[in-house]
Amino acid sequence: MPEGHSVHRIARQFTKSFVGEICEASSPQGRFAEGAAVLSGRELLRCFAVGKQMFAEFGAVEGMPGAAEPVWLRVHLGIYGAWDFAGAVTAKLGQTGEYGRGGRPEDADGEDSLTSIGAPRRARLRMAENEKEAEVVEGWPPEPVGAVRLRLLTEDCVADLRGPTACELLDETGVNAVLDRLGPDPLVDDIAEGGRRFASRVVGRRVPIGQLLMDQSVVAGIGNIYRAEILYRARLDPYTPGTEVSETKLAEIWADWVELLRIGVEVGRMMTIDGLTGDDYQDALRDVRHRHWVYGRAGEPCRTCGTPIALAEMQNRKLYWCPTCQV
Repeated sequence: MPEGHSVHRIARQFTKSFVGEICEASSPQGRFAEGAAVLSGRELLRCFAVGKQMFAEFGAVEGMPGAAEPVWLRVHLGIYGAWDFAGAVTAKLGQTGEYGRGGRPEDADGEDSLTSIGAPRRARLRMAENEKEAEVVEGWPPEPVGAVRLRLLTEDCVADLRGPTACELLDETGVNAVLDRLGPDPLVDDIAEGGRRFASRVVGRRVPIGQLLMDQSVVAGIGNIYRAEILYRARLDPYTPGTEVSETKLAEIWADWVELLRIGVEVGRMMTIDGLTGDDYQDALRDVRHRHWVYGRAGEPCRTCGTPIALAEMQNRKLYWCPTCQV
């Protein structure tokens, strides 16, 4: 499932390439035809992400029937969703310093891409909407490929949405209702206040911390990969009840999430191993198997102590941890 860093990158792509432009909207697949008709002909005013959800405000159009008020598009990518971009899309989505794109190796897993942000392509080929490989046909605008729920088109940019869990139109009241249900996001909320909100939603709850970190009303944006990696970095057993996690440890977890999310947005990959240099760093950029401490490494030796990484299920999601380091 695309995690918070990907959705923030999508919002940045829309901000750089679509905000301020009149968008022609369509639903090649047909499942969002009515919503696309409402959006078409409106200017995209702003776009932002909170956790795993993207919100885009489209302006009112004077004299257009049914378009006298602004309208919001809410998208949740779910497990297989992604936005594909073409045309004059930006080559920079916030990368700076060591995370600049120049000279970096290609990401074999497809997590880092300018033209497709969300679920990696090879995962999407298994999706229920029968996403398939297809040859790219030249011409503008490009023909929709596969099951495109929503297409947004400007004079020189196009964005195609495939496989989302949620794609709906809301008014401002509806947007605020969704936002009120979400936990803090380090790229949206004041850092200190966000940390306090996070801690307040954990303490006093007997639910395992591994479950709480995946609860978007507790903290926004953390998915299966970041959950496993943050808990390992905190040396915390995923089954520890929230009532037994100290305030000091919760502050440490929040600070780590602040940093990991920042890196994820800048580099375009979920880089969770610190201190990599030289060939090790290049390998991590190139191959997901070298980026993480425990995620996806069931049965392999812990990089720290050598204990085989454990695998279980927590609320129908895979959970990875080291039984020795995380106590």
